[in-house]
Amino acid sequence: MVELEHRINNVFSRKRIDFGVLSAQDAKQLSILELHQRDLYDVSKNNRPPAKFGALDRRLGTADKSIPCETCGETMQDCVGHFGIIRLVLPVFHIGYFKLMITVLQNICKSCSCVLIDEQTRRVYLKRLRNPNLDGVRRKDILKNLNILCKKTARCPHCNSLNGMVKKVGALKIVHEKFKKKAKTEEEDEFRKSFNHAIKLDPTLKAHISKAQEDLNPLVIMNLFQAISNDDCELMGLNPELSRPEQYIWSALPVPPVCIRPSVGQENSSTEDDLTVLASEIVDINTKIRACMLDGTQTPLLMEYWDFLQLQCAMYITSDLPGIPTHLQGSLPKIKKGFCQRLKGKHGRFRGNLSGKRVDFSGRTVISPDPNLRIDQVAVPERVAKVLTYPERVTPYNIERLRMNVINGPDVHPGATYVAAQSTGMKKFLKFGNRNRTADELQYGDTVERHLQDDDVVLFNRQPSLHKLSIMSHFVKVRPWRTFRFNECVCTPYNADFDGDEMNLHVPQTEEARAEAMELMGTKNNLVTPRNGEPLIAATQDFITASYLLSRKDVFYDRSQFSQICSYLGDSLLNIDLPPPTILKPFALWTGKQVFGVMLRPSQESKIIINLETKCRTFDKDQKDRHGIAFGKSKTQAGHLFHPSFCPNDGYLFFHNSELMSGVIDKAIIGDGNKKSMFYVVLRDYGPPAAADCMNKIAKLSARWLANQGFSIGINDVQPGDRLRTEKEITVEKGYTDCDETIALSRQNLLPNQPGCNQEQTLESKLSGILSKIRDDVGQVCFQELNKYNAPLIMSLCGSKGSKINVSQMVACVGQQIISGSRIPNGFGDRSLPHFAKNSKTPPAKGFVGNSFYSGLSPTEFLFHAVSGREGLVDTAVKTAETGYMQRRLMKALEDLVCHYDLSVRDSGGGIVQFRYGDDGLDPPNIEGSELPVEFSRNLMHSRALIPIENDPFLSRNQWQKIIQVETNKKEFKTICSSEFIRALVAFLERELGDVAKPVHGRDTDKYAIKNGVTATQLYHFINTCKTKYIRAVVQPGTAVGAVGAQSIGEPGTQMTLKTFHFAGVASMNITLGVPRIKEIINASKTISTPIIDAKLAPMVGGYGGNQTRFAAEAASRVVKGRIEKTLLEDITEYIQEVITPEEVCIVIKIDLETIRKLQLEVNIDTIRWAIIRAPKLKISDMVTISDRLRVVVPRLKNDSINSYIIMQALKRALPKVVVKGLSTVSRAVINDVTEESRFNLLVEGYGLKEVMGIDGVDGLNTSSNHVLECLKTLGIEAARQTIIDQILYTMKSHGMTIDRRHVMLLADLMSFKGEVLGITRFGIAKMKDSVLMLASFEKTTDHLFEASFYSKHDKIQGVSECIIMGVPMSLGTGLFKLVQETNQFVKTKQPLLFDAPDFHSPLFSV
Repeated sequence: MVELEHRINNVFSRKRIDFGVLSAQDAKQLSILELHQRDLYDVSKNNRPPAKFGALDRRLGTADKSIPCETCGETMQDCVGHFGIIRLVLPVFHIGYFKLMITVLQNICKSCSCVLIDEQTRRVYLKRLRNPNLDGVRRKDILKNLNILCKKTARCPHCNSLNGMVKKVGALKIVHEKFKKKAKTEEEDEFRKSFNHAIKLDPTLKAHISKAQEDLNPLVIMNLFQAISNDDCELMGLNPELSRPEQYIWSALPVPPVCIRPSVGQENSSTEDDLTVLASEIVDINTKIRACMLDGTQTPLLMEYWDFLQLQCAMYITSDLPGIPTHLQGSLPKIKKGFCQRLKGKHGRFRGNLSGKRVDFSGRTVISPDPNLRIDQVAVPERVAKVLTYPERVTPYNIERLRMNVINGPDVHPGATYVAAQSTGMKKFLKFGNRNRTADELQYGDTVERHLQDDDVVLFNRQPSLHKLSIMSHFVKVRPWRTFRFNECVCTPYNADFDGDEMNLHVPQTEEARAEAMELMGTKNNLVTPRNGEPLIAATQDFITASYLLSRKDVFYDRSQFSQICSYLGDSLLNIDLPPPTILKPFALWTGKQVFGVMLRPSQESKIIINLETKCRTFDKDQKDRHGIAFGKSKTQAGHLFHPSFCPNDGYLFFHNSELMSGVIDKAIIGDGNKKSMFYVVLRDYGPPAAADCMNKIAKLSARWLANQGFSIGINDVQPGDRLRTEKEITVEKGYTDCDETIALSRQNLLPNQPGCNQEQTLESKLSGILSKIRDDVGQVCFQELNKYNAPLIMSLCGSKGSKINVSQMVACVGQQIISGSRIPNGFGDRSLPHFAKNSKTPPAKGFVGNSFYSGLSPTEFLFHAVSGREGLVDTAVKTAETGYMQRRLMKALEDLVCHYDLSVRDSGGGIVQFRYGDDGLDPPNIEGSELPVEFSRNLMHSRALIPIENDPFLSRNQWQKIIQVETNKKEFKTICSSEFIRALVAFLERELGDVAKPVHGRDTDKYAIKNGVTATQLYHFINTCKTKYIRAVVQPGTAVGAVGAQSIGEPGTQMTLKTFHFAGVASMNITLGVPRIKEIINASKTISTPIIDAKLAPMVGGYGGNQTRFAAEAASRVVKGRIEKTLLEDITEYIQEVITPEEVCIVIKIDLETIRKLQLEVNIDTIRWAIIRAPKLKISDMVTISDRLRVVVPRLKNDSINSYIIMQALKRALPKVVVKGLSTVSRAVINDVTEESRFNLLVEGYGLKEVMGIDGVDGLNTSSNHVLECLKTLGIEAARQTIIDQILYTMKSHGMTIDRRHVMLLADLMSFKGEVLGITRFGIAKMKDSVLMLASFEKTTDHLFEASFYSKHDKIQGVSECIIMGVPMSLGTGLFKLVQETNQFVKTKQPLLFDAPDFHSPLFSV
């Protein structure tokens, strides 16, 4: 309790950080000596001690273990170090505040130091800056506007002196360009006259005097800054009480303690730290300047020394100094790390030592699998368990065990390393001394640091930690040998495999940490991914193969075999009631399917009863029987369609009250990524422990059954049969013939172009289609030919590993090799390799591999295959860096968003980002259906199966409607469940139960079977289930929705391919997808690689099938396309002719009217004429139209300086590019046929959403763009937000990834909640957040820190980054909860005032 109070007191002691400047006076007070000795060591004495008053003086601290500090007398371990100071003879600029000082100089008059605005404007700005609700972004805007206003002011409103531009010249020089070149003033004449004496002495200066400007050196600027009033300081955003502008110029240089710049000792010498070297150099040059000033040395030498001192002091802060004068570069020491370099970057103080740290109580080793462990266990090697310890408090319940640990000591497991007595606080090392006596002396309250033992809680982590499931808590199982072992079911969340991967293990050191780890990070409580709520921890590989083989229809066992297999489930410790055998005669046989019924419900006492109907991977409704009828259409003799459970492949799973009636157990049933899987149903109906128990049983069963059964792969499995080989040769030969015919058609120009494609693109598209069909056809034959015991086929069918393509590549044909979405390009001058003819487009020349891996690849095929493989490797390497940075930016932007107790999502400052998380307040991991929190159909089926009908009558329509109405109108139902959910529930029951249940007479019985009937008990059970599951799905207050959302968007990025193009409905129109597209969206890029406007045409224009034929709709669409697409003059011109006569020079343009008619363009000779006249930069006014010709007269210039012929040539080059019709921002438009909706639409490539929406024939209300900022500009912030959501979801869907809409909505809301679209970049995040520490820990560390100290900013330590840096619990998760206690002792009562007493009251009027 004392420890907890101490921790709480520490927490509340740090409320805010104020940033400011360390003035010269502060530095002097902080320092304990002034440095004036250049030498580091005193070589005149033995052992070369550090020189007194040098940079390594021992009074500044010690870096030697054996020598104490001369100031405090402490050793290196305990001495924190002491500052020194170097008094600078002349002031110098502080490089960190250099840009900010220039801003101040631009704002003030260079004569009187007043801000360059009049009094009235001054008051307006002061009033705006004194607004208490002003945030950082608005303050910055006000100061920026003030700076722009001041820069425009030429004369000071206060002293009327001239002011010009202040700018940086060179590395650290500031110049005041007071005089403009054209305007001559008396002040300028006086300034020029001041150089007369210098010109007399050196006449060569006269040529340069006109360029002379006022030099602002640190001394001048210091005097100017000292004259600035406090009010003017406030007007420029500074806080005069904490820091004035003159304090940002260095006159005294603080020297840090020795311990942060230690010397590296060698035999006869030492290597000094960069800061030590610089401090020594600064002392030296400072001494030289002092000597120069005392001796009256020539000014040039003094100025050179001053410049050198300036550069030395700048390098002290940062070693990145561009623009250093060449004459000073040679003499400067080569410095690698200034103070800035120590703070910034991945290994700097902020990211390397404050935001992330190295930790104790952690271990790392190689991982390996062990199916005998539970999914929430990890096997820890005994040698690791002896090193990692846990401090356990002695209680009456564990004292005997801890005594044994103490007696065992540090070398015997389970032992202990230290004992800490509560009374004295002293720690005793157990390797030495009398351990028995120590054990006897153990008292309640003492702490024993014991070895890790079974069932301790540890955190297990694999890097890269892309999402929260990359670090979970497990229970320890101490085992021999050298590796960490865990159940293979848990591989997927860690993305681990066992080819040499290593993982980290961390031991939480307090009971609170253990409790939080178990509840929040426990493996059982993280079976589903927050990305989309799909199960992630599930059976993999061998487990799926074994379950598939065991559950096939032809697997039978006698009693002893079946009992043996059932005993595999739980180490023979389960109490199992054997189910009745499936076959009774001639002898009793049980099926493999019954094992899974036993697994779910081993005995009658078990409560786990599941009901599930779903398709397996092998379900195929199009499979034909021997009569050629597809299964989906075949009927019984009575004329009914067969139930899917009669699938010939046994591909439809049906669980009835935990009994497997049909179907095989494959990846769709026990694998990850499927919400209709068996584990997921158990999880949702009976909770995580039941689901985890099922996985443990499956793991043990599969490993043991497969070990006895045997399952291996060999070369025979991939050997094609004679028929397969023949079929393959015929298929490939036919494909090659089709390709040759297509190429021949293309050469004869008989191949019709696809929409928006030229001849080359059309040919490539056709050939790619033919060649991909070859591999698919060969693969299909391959699957039909291989027998059902073929190992690769079994693995592919059940989904444990591989796919149909992998099998067909091994057995039949490798297929076409693709690079960047197309066939192998030409590399050797019009051919891919010298082995082929030039310009050859045949399949083998362009990367088609006809051989299989079994038959072996020819040299050219091998090379093409290697080329494709190389692209994959490079792509992966590039993608890792891209997605890693994207993930970091997302996390930094979203990290502090948390769901509060009113279910709103707010940032750390309390700003509302969403009024209700995801608009419905539901948590993605707990949503059972794809969209709704409850899977209605399965739960209704479960209620019907679970509750027998018995004497309960079926309800009529009115009856069940009345029950629904009563139940949903109850207060507890309405307050818990949203109105959308209630509407969906009612709509489902309307759809499912339908009209009044009609009795259908059974064929084989006199009883009645009611179709779609439900009893009252079943209905009540169903409604209660729905309510319970909805409550479970509501997001918990304190959930870090921002961090989870960022991980859910960033983590799939690693699985995307980098360069991916997708055909947007038509083959020619590529849309950028994958990581580049996600980056464009979250960066809010102004220009994107493929901007596309989806213009929906008005129904009367683009629709067909009703009153309009398809041909008419296409013709009308072409007219609209002509209005939008940019048409250049060269597109509709036959020729451009030069005409030169003695009188004039002109250009004749012949218009191709036939092309205009074919393109259905709404242009004629007059509109073309006006388009040319209005064209910018051409300046054509004289133009004559004759029939289908235009005559452009070349204008003559007044002074005839340029020949008319030259002007004519320039016009001739410019005229073809004149836009005569359409939008200049649109490159092209393609007509796309949307066959499902019987209409055409236009895909417009380019910008100009507003213009496209206004085109006649376009349905503007249904037109959208994929460019976020264009939607913002045209339609506003809500449209931009919706575009962000739609585009991210579309990109993810294109890669086959599902992501819950709520995560993307949160990101879109964060990007748009300020009223403008902010990208997740360093600029966007700076506008979203005000916290200095957070921005410093992201990017531009030192820039943010210098700016914060210049403007005296505050950081309230509210966000996640700041709390981590300061070691304070953050206000999200378990830290959000606050306990408010009502007491009377702290209530402030109103203080009685003296004149409240009636004795002091006197009447105003006497009566």
